Amino acid sequence: MAMPLRQSIKVATYLAEQKLRRRDKFPLIVELEPLFACNLKCEGCGKIQHPAGVLKQRMPVAQAVGAVLESGAPMVSIAGGEPLMHPQIDEIVRQLVAKRKYVFLCTNAMLLRKKMDKFSPSPYFAFAVHIDGLRERHDESVAKEGVFDEAVQAIKEAKQRGFRVTTNSTFFNTDTPQTIIEVLNFLNDDLQVDEMMISPAYAYEKAPDQEHFLGVEQTRELFKKAFAGGNRRRWRLNHSPLFLDFLEGKVDFPCTAWAIPNYSLFGWQRPCYLMSDGYVPTYRELIEETDWDQYGRGKDPRCANCMAHCGYEPTAVLATMGSLKESLRAMRETVSGNREQPS
Repeated sequence: MAMPLRQSIKVATYLAEQKLRRRDKFPLIVELEPLFACNLKCEGCGKIQHPAGVLKQRMPVAQAVGAVLESGAPMVSIAGGEPLMHPQIDEIVRQLVAKRKYVFLCTNAMLLRKKMDKFSPSPYFAFAVHIDGLRERHDESVAKEGVFDEAVQAIKEAKQRGFRVTTNSTFFNTDTPQTIIEVLNFLNDDLQVDEMMISPAYAYEKAPDQEHFLGVEQTRELFKKAFAGGNRRRWRLNHSPLFLDFLEGKVDFPCTAWAIPNYSLFGWQRPCYLMSDGYVPTYRELIEETDWDQYGRGKDPRCANCMAHCGYEPTAVLATMGSLKESLRAMRETVSGNREQPS
């Protein structure tokens, strides 16, 4: 795991505080969606299926920052839509960083080089660029040629200018262990991004392409083969060791979607950003008035094939904190990952 040591310490301290306060439900990271509009039409995403009037809306800065502060989460993932289309996205980031929140701005990078001057490098901030494969595969997934090359150039420029750059890769049943190895080798070794996040695709109900989502056994077999030969240890993956064990099928976990809540133009979304069972205006209502026990594999049929990080990474993190052996294992991998960071 390649999470920066400072961030690892802050998250560990935060988790210890929740335990001391005997809180059984709390957020690790907020998924913030200040808009739904996007400049691409990715096959696996349904956000742009909203009506035109909704796609024109932009969340006010005070509302976006207030929601994160209301939750108390130490980390924020700003998504959408395409966040760089928001005219005040830099101010949202600036205010969150000023509050010492770790901010990941998710982007397809089409506007990144144009908008980069609006941001400043900070240990609390990173661009999270979506890369689903090498050139042909990635451009096919976003339904537009040239996106991969633009993303690569934007990553290189951001790195040169001192920004932390992470990536987010979603894999489908059209992927093979080799296609995963190829793109992660490229990101890790050639582009030398700081961290990489990976996730099996979940059947998002509004996504145009419903045929290429992975099942549980397919996911386990895919990642078990991709991680073989020391790849897992060598790649700078932004995941807990237990979550990677989970992807391989070495362990299984219940879903803890409450730990990565989603806040969008509609409010706090039940139960997670991949499923929509209604919205509530406050974080407290989300936590206290949602029947969390009804969700997860074996409970809700919509969750049958889900192994997405938003539901299961938090469970892995909590399991790590509850075990001295796993905590030491995660600490060793964090220290090792930071020692191997590219200069």
